[in-house]
Amino acid sequence: MNVGIIGSGFIGGTLARLLSTAGHTVRVSNSRGPHTIDPDVFSTGAIAVTKEEALVGADVVILSIPFVRIPDLKALLEGLPEDSVIIDTSNYIPARDDRLDAIENGQPDSVWASEQVGRPLAKAWNTIYSASLNEAGRPAGDPERIAVPVAADRDHDRVVTMALVEDSGFDAYYAGSLAESWKQQCGTPCYCTEVTLESLPQALADADLARSRKRQDLFFSVYNERFGNVGTNPSRNYIVQLSKLIYA
Repeated sequence: MNVGIIGSGFIGGTLARLLSTAGHTVRVSNSRGPHTIDPDVFSTGAIAVTKEEALVGADVVILSIPFVRIPDLKALLEGLPEDSVIIDTSNYIPARDDRLDAIENGQPDSVWASEQVGRPLAKAWNTIYSASLNEAGRPAGDPERIAVPVAADRDHDRVVTMALVEDSGFDAYYAGSLAESWKQQCGTPCYCTEVTLESLPQALADADLARSRKRQDLFFSVYNERFGNVGTNPSRNYIVQLSKLIYA
């Protein structure tokens, strides 16, 4: 498939490498121009382009930018064909972004994002820590393979997104519609805890929206006390163990 990625940071850059390794044609962009993208992103064949070029001929567009910046992409995305698959990998993080009343009052972040761009979205890779995405991919059938929940409203979006998750080295699990995607937001039991396919359904069932908000705030309170503002990438072990302690 032709995959365009907007955002070349820890998640977007890693997905560019993983998906190009899997045989997809990947074009990746960021807000500062192709010349600013880390050359490691292209080590497996991805190509640096502008945001506009990333969308040309794309079957799939992956959004990997700070959640609060998603509305800025509306004009860019509105020209895509109706059947284009748009996958959001981001998370609403009040410790980093502005607090948004709609989400604070219970609207799933993916529903809010879809409304902002006026397009159907799928949600994936948002529950996996960037270091885990980079280090922990395993072949299909490995009992320790990490599972990634996928939320989508359209069947085509679900099928394509789950196939790409599998190609990136992780087990895909359909977690329901975007309205149900709050179960995979920050603060829920499957967020950055590296659950397997066997345990993911129970983790989703155990999600509690009110508790997830409190857990999210607690997580980032600990994070900020230890590392300062959100943006530093601690070790995989630190984030996973902290997540398991707080979210479990």
